[in-house]
Amino acid sequence: MSYAYAMSMSIEHKAWTQWEDIETPAGVVALNPTNYPLDESDLSQITFYVAPYMGGRKALEYTASMPNLKILQVPNAGFDDALEFLRPGMILCNARGVHDASTAELAMALAISSRRGFYDFARAQQAGKWEPKRYESFNDSKIGIIGAGSIAHTLADYLAPFDVEISFFSRSGSDGSIKISELDSYLPQLDIIFLVLPLNAESKHLINSERLKKMKDGAVLINVGRGPIVDTDALVTELNSGRIFAGLDVTDPEPLPEGHPLWSAKNLILSPHVGGNSTAFGSRAKKLIERQMDLISRGEEPENIVARG
Repeated sequence: MSYAYAMSMSIEHKAWTQWEDIETPAGVVALNPTNYPLDESDLSQITFYVAPYMGGRKALEYTASMPNLKILQVPNAGFDDALEFLRPGMILCNARGVHDASTAELAMALAISSRRGFYDFARAQQAGKWEPKRYESFNDSKIGIIGAGSIAHTLADYLAPFDVEISFFSRSGSDGSIKISELDSYLPQLDIIFLVLPLNAESKHLINSERLKKMKDGAVLINVGRGPIVDTDALVTELNSGRIFAGLDVTDPEPLPEGHPLWSAKNLILSPHVGGNSTAFGSRAKKLIERQMDLISRGEEPENIVARG
């Protein structure tokens, strides 16, 4: 721990979170929407700020009125949208681990739904038609998980009971994974591809027109990472050809505007970025924040530091 950081941690922290029942240690004053509404309070007092979940850009923009902010805690695993709000002397933490269960279960649901034709079932149900058909099984699939974080490993645990073959892909190729730079040679063999990696300069449009064309006929692409990891226009073209399938919890742009071609694309199941937004979120998020406040109350660094101003 640096001397400057230790000195900054010796102050009494005023921590703003969205929860009124958060347990705080000595040396941390708990602020929340009831006793300290963001639009009506002196935000210069806040030193530890947990941006409200699903608050979007507006939740992050409040940091401009927090000159004494030391720690910005985002409630998501992804943090690319918060980087621009960092200033010298600030630390950015993400919520690694909080969304693993919810996001992995949604990724599984999208994959199984896509593989077993749920889009057809929903359409036929609305039309009042009984249309039995044989679909591809989820079992016996060759699966590629692109990303090596905690969500990716939770997803692999959830896949364990199925008769599937799993390959991990990561930038470094460490811990038994395959380097993403070698992905192209594997695409023609993969039945299901899960995207669970963060958005950065290297991952933007990782799945582009060329790679979509290399996917095998009938393959499924599941994106629960970030929308821009996939070239949307190229995906729409490939979906409408009827050759591949997709399940998207994230899109580019987002939220998806009315009339966007993705709404009417073939072979697609869409969910509105709710991967982590389930009843599993609250208890896990509060446990993380309580650990963070306990650490900073003792002058120690918080967990999950992803960037420093």
